[in-house]
Amino acid sequence: MKLNKVFAGLVGAVAVLASGICDAQTINGAGATFPAPLYQQWIAEYSKVSGGVRINYQALGSSAGLAQIRAKTVDFGASDEPLEKEALDKDGLIQFPVIMGAILPVVNLNDVKPGGLKLSGEVLAKIFMGQITSWNDPEIAKINEGMKLPDLKITVIHRADGSGTTWNFTNYLSKVSAEWAKKYGCNKEISWLEGSVGGQKNAGVAAMVKRIKGSIGYVESAYAFESNMTYTQMLNKAGKFVQPTTAAFQAAAANADWNNAPGFYMVLTDQPGETSWPMMASSYILIYKDQKASAQKEEIMLKFFGWAFDSGANIAEKLNYVPMPKNVADMVKKAWGNNVVVK
Repeated sequence: MKLNKVFAGLVGAVAVLASGICDAQTINGAGATFPAPLYQQWIAEYSKVSGGVRINYQALGSSAGLAQIRAKTVDFGASDEPLEKEALDKDGLIQFPVIMGAILPVVNLNDVKPGGLKLSGEVLAKIFMGQITSWNDPEIAKINEGMKLPDLKITVIHRADGSGTTWNFTNYLSKVSAEWAKKYGCNKEISWLEGSVGGQKNAGVAAMVKRIKGSIGYVESAYAFESNMTYTQMLNKAGKFVQPTTAAFQAAAANADWNNAPGFYMVLTDQPGETSWPMMASSYILIYKDQKASAQKEEIMLKFFGWAFDSGANIAEKLNYVPMPKNVADMVKKAWGNNVVVK
């Protein structure tokens, strides 16, 4: 699947149109760009089998998704930053994970092939803090022995909008660098290094990295692979350098203990395992518990997400996402029955 097909319509609404459905039955969602290419494909495929639905999804970023569901301007919000159960209860919301994906460092360096450059979490943090400013720095050279590295300034590219991808990326950096944790911490938006460059959404970061020589950024794996970007290897928690492969993503996801995750709160960064990719994230859907005023919409909405769990795994894998395990999908469906009020 080519990039122009995958990302078409992400700036505006992703719409599925079918006959016989009135505007009152339109399902509107907004939020994370991380899973947007997948949501686009799911919605398109679901339109062929649903008998007629209308679903709109706006890829605006996780902060916007949370703001819109709290303002009740959409039927569901989407966020890559999980909310603690206390926050969910306060707003009368439930959240559930629908997909997992990887975050990849991507670079623009001549003569470096995808997966050819090695980075550790510590080195990555120093680059994004401005402590390592050139690609031939001794700390980069030390973990890339024998590789010819250019004497080229590093330009840091980051998300300019409030982003769940940023939340998970900075969560990882906070785990591997005490200095990062103290100076910047983990958030959807931070005060980035002076001289760094911001890009709107995952697609904007990818575009900036492809444009600026010597740059480094972070994007969701689908954007990296579909854009043919130069991604890096990463040193994982077990001390092994790993490539960003489906097997590495699945290895990290397999360590998640969803049975002990109140409100499905789960952070997948820096998971153990010799083959685990260290920067993983779950993407969540948020809906209101009380659906009494829109039971018909609730039925349409949950049927769609149920279909995504049951029939959307192959689409997810083709786009380099990691489907939720069946036992987790079953837990989510049970939670719908236990928590959503429709009468």
